[in-house]
Amino acid sequence: MNRFLLRRTLTTLITLFGIVTVVFFLVRVLPGDAAVLRAGPYADPARLAQVRAQYGLDRPLLEQYGTYLAGVLRGDLGTSTVSSSSVTYELMGRMPASLEIGLYAVVLACLIGIPIGVLAASREGGWIDRVVRLVAAAGSAMALFWLGLLLIYFLFYRLRWFPGPVGRLPSGVDPPATVTGMYTVDALLEGRPDVAWQAARALMLPVLTLVIVLVAPILKMVRGSMTEVLATDYVRTARAMGLSRWEVLFRDGLRNAMLPVITAIGIVFGYMLGGNIIVETLFSWPGVGRYANQAIKNHDLDALQGFVIFVGVLYVLLNVVIDICYGLLDPRIRLGRRSS
Repeated sequence: MNRFLLRRTLTTLITLFGIVTVVFFLVRVLPGDAAVLRAGPYADPARLAQVRAQYGLDRPLLEQYGTYLAGVLRGDLGTSTVSSSSVTYELMGRMPASLEIGLYAVVLACLIGIPIGVLAASREGGWIDRVVRLVAAAGSAMALFWLGLLLIYFLFYRLRWFPGPVGRLPSGVDPPATVTGMYTVDALLEGRPDVAWQAARALMLPVLTLVIVLVAPILKMVRGSMTEVLATDYVRTARAMGLSRWEVLFRDGLRNAMLPVITAIGIVFGYMLGGNIIVETLFSWPGVGRYANQAIKNHDLDALQGFVIFVGVLYVLLNVVIDICYGLLDPRIRLGRRSS
């Protein structure tokens, strides 16, 4: 296990170095002048020269790269051109909002998708299986933006069941003291259940939008993987030995079918944390996805560059967690090289 973790750590460091390098040079070859973006389009040459000297834009490219790489190692992703604040500070301040909406959406999607996928695989070809495949196909075909607008129109505007897309709390409600950054948790820790309920109501529409779309790939992955596992010899042997149906499904079947499912869940969760621009913009949710959207609109290259690196780091770390889960579920993965 120690060798397995060491290999994954070295691979992670190399991947992170590659991400930072590619993003840095890619931004530098894009059309436009970073000094003009910082100083404004009407700045005179003297002001442009001052900005270049201030931010090191007049230095050789490799020297700029070394300075930026050193800053990244310290956790400094640069300074936003628009707000003049630290990109790292902005991203970390918005991360709890993205984590809150993403965590609830992925957990609910798993609680719905995994059991139904197992049930569909155990009834392969039956009416339950056909309904599940139809629902999965419909969910995969839905566009987040279109689905979110429909839910806002019917569930908020027409039926008034949920609050509108106004952010994390209604106007006039003070947020709880920051502990985790997730309002539903912090409000309960502070002893304000009314605020926790308001925060939960604000979460319902965006989470529901994500759950409807996320259940589809989880359903398909669980059903497909379980169908393959249930057709294997060791499952047939377990049934022949008289084990109960539920033991075969959830102890022998689901555990061996979870490897590709974990991969799908990890990828989805990474997307929820770092790239969920559409839903966060649609529901005025102050997360990192909406921050990236604002950076694109404002041509804030430093903020956009920091966002891409931030999301890249998240995905790499999630992949490490997924690989560790692989090793825990299947010892052959962590012991494969040693045995070979």
